[in-house]
Amino acid sequence: MTAASLSAHGTDRGPRFYLCALTYGHSLWQRGLAARATLCLDRALGADLRGDEPVLHAHPLPYAAMAWFLRHTPPEVFIGNPRIHFQHLADRMNEPRREQRRWRAWACWAIARALRPEWPADPKHEVVEPTPETIANRLERHGLAGETAIWRAALSPLPAASPLSSPLS
Repeated sequence: MTAASLSAHGTDRGPRFYLCALTYGHSLWQRGLAARATLCLDRALGADLRGDEPVLHAHPLPYAAMAWFLRHTPPEVFIGNPRIHFQHLADRMNEPRREQRRWRAWACWAIARALRPEWPADPKHEVVEPTPETIANRLERHGLAGETAIWRAALSPLPAASPLSSPLS
């Protein structure tokens, strides 16, 4: 897979795009490209889904995969500072579905902050960092049914096996 795999969807950001972003992210992770893999999960979280799509039953929103990527990126592999990335992404989100996508970015920021506390915030970026309760409330309001529970589970201690140990399992 290449970036052209995502571009092939044009402006359609529905279920097929979602699965493509997850698959491409998995491919990038397997190639040792952790930073690009996390960006694909960002793209998947931005997909236009209602919550009843069959792909979501097989492949829930990728909060657990994001947590796994952040936790298991080897020290020698570039991932940048996802905490800053998500902080900036959340603060600069635009339409479509601005609030949904914004609070998903904050949810990923909270995962990064919890799992990798050594990653600092951007001291020059003046933004009020939300509490986990605020994030949960906004996901309840703007996210899909059950999304908050998926996010909260990703904040919990993770099993030893990767959620991506086999293709998108």
